[in-house]
Amino acid sequence: MINLSQTFKSGPQVQTVVTDPGVAWIKDTSWVVDAPPDDAARPEPEATWPNSRVRTGLCGAVSPRAIALPSGGYRLYSTQILPRAGAAAGAVDYGNATSRILSAFSADGVSWRPEAGVRLSAAKGGAGEYRVVSSEVVPVLDGSGRLRMYYECAAGPLTVPNSIRSAISEDGGLEWTPEPGVRWAKGDGNYMAPRILFLADGRIRLYCCERGRGIISAVSEGDGLKFTEEPDVRIAAGGSFDTQVAFAPEIMHLAGGGYLAYYAGYSAPNRAQILRATSDDGLVWRKERHPAIAPDGTGLDAAKCSEMCILQLPAAIGRGIRYRILYEGCDGTAPGERGVWRVLGATSGV
Repeated sequence: MINLSQTFKSGPQVQTVVTDPGVAWIKDTSWVVDAPPDDAARPEPEATWPNSRVRTGLCGAVSPRAIALPSGGYRLYSTQILPRAGAAAGAVDYGNATSRILSAFSADGVSWRPEAGVRLSAAKGGAGEYRVVSSEVVPVLDGSGRLRMYYECAAGPLTVPNSIRSAISEDGGLEWTPEPGVRWAKGDGNYMAPRILFLADGRIRLYCCERGRGIISAVSEGDGLKFTEEPDVRIAAGGSFDTQVAFAPEIMHLAGGGYLAYYAGYSAPNRAQILRATSDDGLVWRKERHPAIAPDGTGLDAAKCSEMCILQLPAAIGRGIRYRILYEGCDGTAPGERGVWRVLGATSGV
């Protein structure tokens, strides 16, 4: 969660929640960002389509990351997956697909309007014809008002090592210029879903998933460019609901102290759910026993509920503090329950 509606200064305050968003989520009945239909393999970024258009999982919309803007409203970044030349399966064969980062705007956190233009293409982001994914947008520590995007840069199939890189925006988050070098890479490792946590001592902690291990972390002493890995694994795969993979944590400071994380867990190749964990120090995490959001075999997230973000809704007369969770959901309609991926939403039940 990045909330710039009260202050543009970076620090724990932009990631602090007064109340725990909880587990009582009321799912939307429709999508937030739809997957392009099969016959729109090179769509305009702002395009929308009727529900009647055929979608088989060729294209997808995943990895939602929202920020509350200083001027009011919200911007949502998401990754659009498309078929790559010579790889006709598209999103169904994710490792051989291409992708780009797009955005949408909302005044209320509920209704979203796609914005024109590509925020970051695979070629511009250093991935060639493959994938830039999982954009994490945060304010730069220098107080300049600039934004920095951390993203996964994958210049080949999943067997090819990838990296976490960054880009800078001078205009509030529409135009992005990649920064030189990489923020995180190591040997032949495969890293996914970068997340940033501002620490009270001025440091920045980067969380990401290392394929085969789980969620790891690294720390920057202040510039947000150079990170040093911290020992051990923060959240390891291996629980009842994250047997295979634990990744993409959305981490918040709790106003009363400590940290709360929502994260994605795969219990099987065809089943994913959104889980929770708590921590006193951001390093040692305690998994909660039950999912916060899980597939129930029907609807747009029939097979998988995965990578997510949290935003706080505007105050409403007579209502308590409410939150929205935006997440990627898969309907399981393709072979192997891979299906169509879309960005979906739910609202806390306050």
